[in-house]
Amino acid sequence: MSNYLSKRLHRLRFRTKITLGMALMLVFSGLSIGLLLSAMSSRALLDEGKKRGMALTAGLAFRLVEPLLTMDFLQMKNFIDNNHDQYGDVLYIFLADIDGNVLAHTFSGGFPTDLLKVNKDSQQPQPLLLSTEQGAVYDFNVDVILGEKKLGSVRLGLSRAKIDAYIQQQRLISLICTLGVVSLGIVLTLWFSRTVTLKLNRLRESAEEIVQGNLNVQVGEPLEKNCWDIMACDRANCPAYGDRRRRCWYLAGTLCPHCQGKAYPLKIESCRHCPVFRYNFGDEIQDLAEAFDVMAVTVKRHIEELTEREKTIARQQELLKTIMNVTPDFITLQDKELNYRFASKAFCDYFGLDEEEVIGKNDFDIFSKQQADLNFHEDKQILLSGRTLAKEITFMRPDGRRWFHIVKVPVCDQDGSIMGLLLTARDISTLKKIQEQLIQAQKMEDLGRLAGGVAHEINTPLGIILGYTQLLMDDITDRESLENLQVVEKQAKICQKIVADLLGFSRQSQSVRKSVELNESLREVVQLVEHAFFLKGIDIVQQLDPAVPPLIGDKERLKQVWLNLLNNGADAIGQDGSIVVRSRPGRRGLIEVSVADTGEGVSPEHLNKIFDPFFTTKQVGKGTGLGLSVSFGIIKEHRGTISARSPAPAEYLAGAVSPASPSRPGTVFVVELPAEKERLQ
Repeated sequence: MSNYLSKRLHRLRFRTKITLGMALMLVFSGLSIGLLLSAMSSRALLDEGKKRGMALTAGLAFRLVEPLLTMDFLQMKNFIDNNHDQYGDVLYIFLADIDGNVLAHTFSGGFPTDLLKVNKDSQQPQPLLLSTEQGAVYDFNVDVILGEKKLGSVRLGLSRAKIDAYIQQQRLISLICTLGVVSLGIVLTLWFSRTVTLKLNRLRESAEEIVQGNLNVQVGEPLEKNCWDIMACDRANCPAYGDRRRRCWYLAGTLCPHCQGKAYPLKIESCRHCPVFRYNFGDEIQDLAEAFDVMAVTVKRHIEELTEREKTIARQQELLKTIMNVTPDFITLQDKELNYRFASKAFCDYFGLDEEEVIGKNDFDIFSKQQADLNFHEDKQILLSGRTLAKEITFMRPDGRRWFHIVKVPVCDQDGSIMGLLLTARDISTLKKIQEQLIQAQKMEDLGRLAGGVAHEINTPLGIILGYTQLLMDDITDRESLENLQVVEKQAKICQKIVADLLGFSRQSQSVRKSVELNESLREVVQLVEHAFFLKGIDIVQQLDPAVPPLIGDKERLKQVWLNLLNNGADAIGQDGSIVVRSRPGRRGLIEVSVADTGEGVSPEHLNKIFDPFFTTKQVGKGTGLGLSVSFGIIKEHRGTISARSPAPAEYLAGAVSPASPSRPGTVFVVELPAEKERLQ
């Protein structure tokens, strides 16, 4: 039963609970007070009636002293009758002498002798309540005394009905007054509960608005005067200035001298003495409403800050993801269970997967069982030991052998515990090729030193052989012997040229460095070979930019490079073709010189070897394989670079008299040299 009532009360609205509770309290209090007052007033009326009866009896006893002494019965009778007739609630009065004889009475039908048997002793507590035919009667017994002598006694009977009537009337009036007061209290309770619940309903409605996302609600009553009005303050830089939704004592950093820079609730004690607080503070419900407004504004500000931070984090995440996706390195992040949480675009593209196919998967879902098992044990060891792993791996691809440098790093959280694994892998195939080229270059440098030494050793006996051969040719007249000597002379000269190329390749000769006009050196070389090339049907097209600055170098050695490139172009063309010689300012302050031909071109497998010593694609006896190697060394001495491309791009053959064709794609050699001002720096 109690649980049922508790549930029923729990379902009642707060306003009904307040009204019902206060009404019950008023009814209980009113009835209790009414009954208490009624009982008190009834007792007072009874006491008052007893006192009145006692006073009447005592008055009669005093006035009957004289008639009793004189035994004036008529006067006795008159006194008794007058008092009986004067008071309607007096039922009887009689006078008895000391011996108990009735001297006078007011009974009309005979004196009831039974009255003499009761209340005979006046020393007993008075009055004595008697039950008669006329109802309950208070019987009073007062002695008639003269001095210290008792003359007799006066008995008076006072009706209880009159007193009971007064008591009932008083109780009715008390009940009516109590009901009136209770009714008025209930009306006031209804007004009070409505006033209280109205503010609470506003709080509830505001809470519902906040739940729906509206944080611009205001529950607190608008102030009649704001703090800047009360304090006559014009400090616009104060946080409370212009803020009509929040009270100044809820704000931190206010400029009021009472606040002392404190924040709520530390500042509330000092604010209690502020005239703004004394003017605007209210009851607990108003405090709750104002605190609710502060909460709404604070939550809104925090949500805005969180939203902005979330946007910033999202932008940073997007930027970080973009950076990771743009980088050519493979980047992946795995959790403690080795499931992928992130995979860069390079990783996904390399293995032909989409990001959705990688995220949430492990190596067993992506790679072969053998590779996944190897990765699993390796990754688990890193997670257990917390040590970084760096290694290089290689494998074959359709486009050739690929090298990767792999770094696996354990990722820790704020507590220092390992939460995952970060992998970065960089394709170092190009670096490996450069390393191989560096090793090859070192070999070539060593070969150059050896060749220089050999050339010096051979040069002296070769000169002696050539000299004696020429002396013999002057002395011998036999035709057959002379022809044999001519063959020896020719071959000795060929050996001299090889030795000269070896010396040039080994860079044993001294070079003279000075300012060189590049276009001038190109023109001199073109003029030297132009006639010979013309006889072969080869046209030389010069596209020399006059804006090309001078450079610091050895003019003669550079002319050797131009001559080698032109001769190679002519050998590649053979008959009928074009060579385009171009100079122009290049990138980053460099000077670019290109020599493009419309010859047979160079096959891709030979393109990376043409600068190697003694490598040639020419027929036996037509080349030593040192021309391009020597040119490479000269350009390197000048802090420049030389490269070859085949087929030649169309831009390098623009203006050629005989354009390139699919059967004769042509080759272009591009030389980049630093300008004079770059060298001076």
